[in-house]
Amino acid sequence: MRSRPGAERRLAVCQFESERRHHNSAEKLLPDAPFSLSFITESRPGNCSRSSESAGESETDRSAPMEESGEKERRIMADEPQDEVKGEEHQEEKHTMEEEGKGKEKGTDEGEIQKEFQLEAELKVEVVPAAPGLQGLQGGLVRGADLFGYVGIEAVLDQMRRKTMKAGFEFNIMVVGQSGLGKSTLVNTLFKSKISRKSCSANYEEKIPKTVKLHSVSHVIEEKGVKMKLTVVDTPGFGDQINNENCWEPIVEYVNEQYEKYLREELHVTRKRRIPDSRVHCCIYFLPATGHRLRPIDVEFMKRLGKIVSIVPVIAKADTLTVEERQDFKERIRRDLAANGIGVYPQAEYDEDAEERLLNDRIRESLPFAVVGTDKEHQVNGNKVLGRKTKWGIIEVENVAHCEFANLRDLLIRSHLQDLKEVTHSILYEKYRVRRLNESNITFSELGLRRSETLQ
Repeated sequence: MRSRPGAERRLAVCQFESERRHHNSAEKLLPDAPFSLSFITESRPGNCSRSSESAGESETDRSAPMEESGEKERRIMADEPQDEVKGEEHQEEKHTMEEEGKGKEKGTDEGEIQKEFQLEAELKVEVVPAAPGLQGLQGGLVRGADLFGYVGIEAVLDQMRRKTMKAGFEFNIMVVGQSGLGKSTLVNTLFKSKISRKSCSANYEEKIPKTVKLHSVSHVIEEKGVKMKLTVVDTPGFGDQINNENCWEPIVEYVNEQYEKYLREELHVTRKRRIPDSRVHCCIYFLPATGHRLRPIDVEFMKRLGKIVSIVPVIAKADTLTVEERQDFKERIRRDLAANGIGVYPQAEYDEDAEERLLNDRIRESLPFAVVGTDKEHQVNGNKVLGRKTKWGIIEVENVAHCEFANLRDLLIRSHLQDLKEVTHSILYEKYRVRRLNESNITFSELGLRRSETLQ
C-alpha cells in the first residue's frame, strides 16, 4: 500500500531534529539541513527555501531555519486534507465524465439499432434459407413486397406468355381400349369439337380390324389467342380378338418409335430451332364397367406401358353402375394396381413439393375416374348442358354429382397438361435416351444418321 505525502514530510523533519541534537558539529549539520529542507520545499512549490550559510554563523542563526521548518510543516499538514479532497473531487469528476461518455456511446448504439429496425420494417425483406435446388448458392432466398423499388421480374411471365401464344404448343394423347367403350366420344367431349378419327372420316365404316393398327389425327385448336396442336392416337382392334396375346406390342413399338425420332433430331449437329414433338404425353386407358376386377389384359398392358408413358385409367360408361357399385369397383381396381406394382399418373415419386403432393393425393384417391361421354346438348333448367338423356332423367357430363368427367378434364388440360409434357421429356424420354446411348452396339446407321452429318 502506498504511503501518503504528509507522512513522508513528517518523517523527514524528525530525522532532521534528531541529527541536530546529537551532532554539535556545524560541518555535519549544515550539509544535511539544506538537503532536508530542500526535500520539504520541493514537494510544495511556492514556499521559500532557505540557502545554506557559511560555516561561521552562530548557533542562534542556525536555529531560525528549524522554527521556519516547523511552521512550514504545520502549513503542509493543514493543506494536506485540502489536497486529498481535491484529489477525490477530481476522481469523482473523472468517473462522472467516463459514465457520461459511456451513456452517450450506449445511446448512440441504441439509436443506430432502432434505425436499422425501422429500415428493415420499411423494406419488409425476408431472408430465408436457400431452397433445396439452391443449396450450392451463397446466401439465402430474398423475398419481399418492395425491394428498394420495382425490379420487373414478374414481367417474365408476360414474355413467356406472348412467345407461347405466337408459337403455340403441342399435346399428344393416346386412347386405348376395346371397341364400344366410347373412346372417340370422350375425346370429342374433352375438347368440345369433332376431333376423333371417327368424326373426321367422311366414309368411316365401323368394323373390327384383325390386328391392332394405330391411327393418329392432328388438329390445331385455338382458344382466346392460344394455339394448341392436338394429336389423338387411336388404337382400333385392341382387345377385340379372341386371342389377345401380345396385342400391346404395336402400341409399345409406336411409343418407342416417337422417342427414337426425337432422339435422331437431337443428335444432329445442326438441329432445328424447334424439334417437332410427336412423343405420346398421355395414354387414357379405358376399363369396361364390369364391376369386378381388372382383367389380365388390363394388368399386362398397364405393366408394360406404364414404364414408357403416363397412363390415366378411366371407367368407361360409368352410368351403367350405381353409386355404390362404382365406389366398390374403384377400390378393387386400386388394390389390383398396388398388388401388381403398376404406377399410374400422377406418381407419388414425381411430386416436387408439399403443395403438389397434397393436390396429387386427392387425384390419386379418385382414380380411376368414372366418366360418361357425349357430344349432345340438352336443356336443363333453361340452360344447355352436355348430357345423356334417359327415361328417368338427364345425366349431365360436366356435373361432378353425376360423373367424374370434369375431374378428368381438369387433370388433362387445366392443371396437369404442362406437367404431363415435362414428365414425358425429363423422365420417360430421358430413360429411353440414356438406354439407347449406353448400348454397346449402337451405330450411326441405326439412328439413320451419316457420320458426316454429326461431324459437320
